[in-house]
Amino acid sequence: MTGSAASVRPVASLEELAGLVDLSRLSHGSAKFDPAELHQLSARTLHQMPYAAVADRLAALGVAGPRAEAFWTAVRGNLARFDDAAIWRDVVFGEASPVIEDAQFLAAALDALPAEPWDATTWAGWTAAVKAATGRKGRALFHPLRLALTGQEAGPELAALLPLIGRERASARLAGRSS
Repeated sequence: MTGSAASVRPVASLEELAGLVDLSRLSHGSAKFDPAELHQLSARTLHQMPYAAVADRLAALGVAGPRAEAFWTAVRGNLARFDDAAIWRDVVFGEASPVIEDAQFLAAALDALPAEPWDATTWAGWTAAVKAATGRKGRALFHPLRLALTGQEAGPELAALLPLIGRERASARLAGRSS
Protein backbone atom coordinates (compact mmCIF):
# COMPACT_ATOMS: atom_id res chain seq x y z
CA MET A 1 0.00 0.00 0.00
CA THR A 2 1.36 3.44 -0.90
CA GLY A 3 2.75 5.22 2.12
CA SER A 4 2.72 2.04 4.15
CA ALA A 5 5.29 -0.51 5.19
CA ALA A 6 2.87 -3.27 4.20
CA SER A 7 3.82 -5.41 1.22
CA VAL A 8 2.09 -4.69 -2.04
CA ARG A 9 -0.19 -7.55 -3.02
CA PRO A 10 -3.13 -8.13 -5.32
CA VAL A 11 -6.63 -7.52 -4.00
CA ALA A 12 -9.89 -8.56 -5.59
CA SER A 13 -11.88 -5.41 -4.86
CA LEU A 14 -11.79 -1.86 -3.55
CA GLU A 15 -13.65 -3.12 -0.46
CA GLU A 16 -10.82 -5.54 0.27
CA LEU A 17 -8.27 -2.77 -0.24
CA ALA A 18 -10.19 -0.44 2.09
CA GLY A 19 -10.12 -3.14 4.76
CA LEU A 20 -6.33 -3.15 4.59
CA VAL A 21 -5.95 0.58 5.27
CA ASP A 22 -4.67 1.30 8.76
CA LEU A 23 -4.08 5.03 9.14
CA SER A 24 -1.84 4.44 12.16
CA ARG A 25 0.63 2.55 9.93
CA LEU A 26 0.95 5.16 7.18
CA SER A 27 4.42 6.52 6.64
CA HIS A 28 5.34 10.19 6.86
CA GLY A 29 7.93 9.70 4.11
CA SER A 30 7.12 10.21 0.48
CA ALA A 31 5.71 7.32 -1.47
CA LYS A 32 7.94 5.63 -4.04
CA PHE A 33 6.55 4.57 -7.37
CA ASP A 34 8.18 1.54 -8.96
CA PRO A 35 6.87 0.75 -12.48
CA ALA A 36 8.35 -2.76 -12.33
CA GLU A 37 6.45 -3.45 -9.12
CA LEU A 38 3.27 -2.20 -10.78
CA HIS A 39 3.75 -4.60 -13.71
CA GLN A 40 4.34 -7.50 -11.34
CA LEU A 41 1.30 -6.58 -9.26
CA SER A 42 -0.84 -6.35 -12.39
CA ALA A 43 0.28 -9.80 -13.54
CA ARG A 44 -0.30 -11.35 -10.11
CA THR A 45 -3.75 -9.79 -10.02
CA LEU A 46 -4.61 -11.33 -13.40
CA HIS A 47 -3.34 -14.73 -12.30
CA GLN A 48 -5.89 -14.90 -9.50
CA MET A 49 -8.88 -13.36 -11.30
CA PRO A 50 -11.87 -15.65 -11.69
CA TYR A 51 -13.48 -16.10 -15.09
CA ALA A 52 -16.59 -14.14 -14.05
CA ALA A 53 -14.44 -11.04 -13.49
CA VAL A 54 -13.05 -11.11 -17.05
CA ALA A 55 -15.83 -12.74 -19.08
CA ASP A 56 -16.90 -9.47 -20.72
CA ARG A 57 -13.31 -8.48 -21.53
CA LEU A 58 -12.68 -11.92 -23.03
CA ALA A 59 -15.84 -11.66 -25.11
CA ALA A 60 -14.56 -8.33 -26.45
CA LEU A 61 -11.42 -10.22 -27.53
CA GLY A 62 -13.60 -12.77 -29.30
CA VAL A 63 -13.39 -15.46 -26.63
CA ALA A 64 -16.90 -16.44 -25.60
CA GLY A 65 -19.05 -19.51 -25.42
CA PRO A 66 -18.70 -22.85 -23.71
CA ARG A 67 -14.90 -23.03 -23.91
CA ALA A 68 -14.19 -19.49 -22.70
CA GLU A 69 -13.89 -20.34 -19.01
CA ALA A 70 -11.56 -23.27 -19.69
CA PHE A 71 -9.50 -20.96 -21.90
CA TRP A 72 -9.18 -18.37 -19.13
CA THR A 73 -8.25 -20.98 -16.56
CA ALA A 74 -5.58 -22.34 -18.90
CA VAL A 75 -3.93 -19.04 -19.87
CA ARG A 76 -4.33 -16.60 -16.98
CA GLY A 77 -1.23 -17.79 -15.13
CA ASN A 78 0.92 -16.91 -18.15
CA LEU A 79 -0.32 -13.38 -18.74
CA ALA A 80 1.69 -10.29 -17.89
CA ARG A 81 -1.13 -8.05 -19.22
CA PHE A 82 -4.71 -8.86 -20.09
CA ASP A 83 -4.04 -8.06 -23.76
CA ASP A 84 -1.61 -11.02 -23.84
CA ALA A 85 -4.71 -13.24 -23.86
CA ALA A 86 -5.06 -12.36 -27.56
CA ILE A 87 -1.87 -14.32 -28.30
CA TRP A 88 -3.35 -17.44 -26.74
CA ARG A 89 -6.76 -16.79 -28.31
CA ASP A 90 -5.07 -17.06 -31.70
CA VAL A 91 -3.19 -20.20 -30.69
CA VAL A 92 -6.33 -21.90 -29.40
CA PHE A 93 -9.14 -20.64 -31.59
CA GLY A 94 -7.40 -19.06 -34.54
CA GLU A 95 -4.38 -19.61 -36.66
CA ALA A 96 -0.90 -20.30 -35.36
CA SER A 97 2.28 -20.92 -37.30
CA PRO A 98 3.96 -24.08 -36.07
CA VAL A 99 7.70 -24.12 -35.54
CA ILE A 100 9.09 -27.41 -36.84
CA GLU A 101 12.33 -28.58 -35.22
CA ASP A 102 12.18 -32.23 -36.28
CA ALA A 103 9.60 -33.25 -38.86
CA GLN A 104 10.29 -36.98 -38.41
CA PHE A 105 9.63 -36.77 -34.67
CA LEU A 106 6.45 -34.76 -35.25
CA ALA A 107 5.25 -37.36 -37.78
CA ALA A 108 5.60 -40.01 -35.07
CA ALA A 109 3.72 -37.72 -32.66
CA LEU A 110 0.98 -37.26 -35.23
CA ASP A 111 0.69 -41.04 -35.65
CA ALA A 112 0.21 -41.38 -31.89
CA LEU A 113 -2.35 -38.57 -31.64
CA PRO A 114 -5.49 -40.06 -30.07
CA ALA A 115 -9.03 -39.69 -31.32
CA GLU A 116 -11.30 -37.14 -29.68
CA PRO A 117 -12.99 -36.45 -27.33
CA TRP A 118 -10.08 -34.96 -25.42
CA ASP A 119 -9.85 -33.90 -21.81
CA ALA A 120 -7.22 -32.93 -19.25
CA THR A 121 -5.74 -36.46 -19.33
CA THR A 122 -5.17 -36.54 -23.11
CA TRP A 123 -1.80 -34.77 -23.00
CA ALA A 124 -0.29 -37.25 -20.52
CA GLY A 125 -1.56 -40.27 -22.42
CA TRP A 126 -0.44 -38.92 -25.78
CA THR A 127 3.02 -37.89 -24.64
CA ALA A 128 3.49 -41.31 -22.99
CA ALA A 129 2.68 -42.93 -26.34
CA VAL A 130 5.06 -40.56 -28.17
CA LYS A 131 7.79 -41.31 -25.62
CA ALA A 132 7.30 -45.06 -26.11
CA ALA A 133 7.38 -44.70 -29.90
CA THR A 134 10.41 -42.38 -30.08
CA GLY A 135 12.40 -42.95 -26.90
CA ARG A 136 12.46 -39.21 -26.24
CA LYS A 137 11.87 -37.74 -22.82
CA GLY A 138 12.08 -34.41 -21.03
CA ARG A 139 12.79 -31.33 -23.12
CA ALA A 140 13.55 -33.43 -26.22
CA LEU A 141 9.98 -34.73 -26.04
CA PHE A 142 8.03 -31.69 -24.90
CA HIS A 143 9.75 -28.71 -26.53
CA PRO A 144 9.20 -29.75 -30.19
CA LEU A 145 5.55 -30.51 -29.39
CA ARG A 146 5.05 -27.08 -27.78
CA LEU A 147 6.68 -25.31 -30.74
CA ALA A 148 4.60 -27.22 -33.26
CA LEU A 149 1.29 -26.85 -31.42
CA THR A 150 1.64 -23.23 -30.28
CA GLY A 151 4.52 -21.65 -32.19
CA GLN A 152 5.71 -20.36 -28.79
CA GLU A 153 8.78 -21.18 -26.68
CA ALA A 154 6.81 -21.12 -23.43
CA GLY A 155 3.27 -20.74 -22.24
CA PRO A 156 0.34 -22.36 -20.54
CA GLU A 157 0.31 -26.03 -19.67
CA LEU A 158 -0.29 -28.04 -22.81
CA ALA A 159 -2.46 -30.48 -20.86
CA ALA A 160 -5.00 -27.63 -20.57
CA LEU A 161 -4.43 -26.17 -24.05
CA LEU A 162 -4.51 -29.36 -26.12
CA PRO A 163 -8.24 -30.09 -25.60
CA LEU A 164 -9.00 -26.47 -26.50
CA ILE A 165 -6.84 -26.58 -29.63
CA GLY A 166 -8.54 -29.77 -30.76
CA ARG A 167 -7.43 -32.65 -32.91
CA GLU A 168 -7.94 -30.97 -36.30
CA ARG A 169 -5.70 -27.98 -35.49
CA ALA A 170 -3.18 -30.14 -33.63
CA SER A 171 -2.90 -32.53 -36.59
CA ALA A 172 -2.37 -29.70 -39.05
CA ARG A 173 0.28 -28.06 -36.88
CA LEU A 174 2.15 -31.32 -36.28
CA ALA A 175 2.23 -31.71 -40.07
CA GLY A 176 3.74 -28.21 -40.34
CA ARG A 177 0.65 -26.40 -41.61
CA SER A 178 -0.63 -23.16 -40.11
CA SER A 179 -4.10 -23.63 -38.77
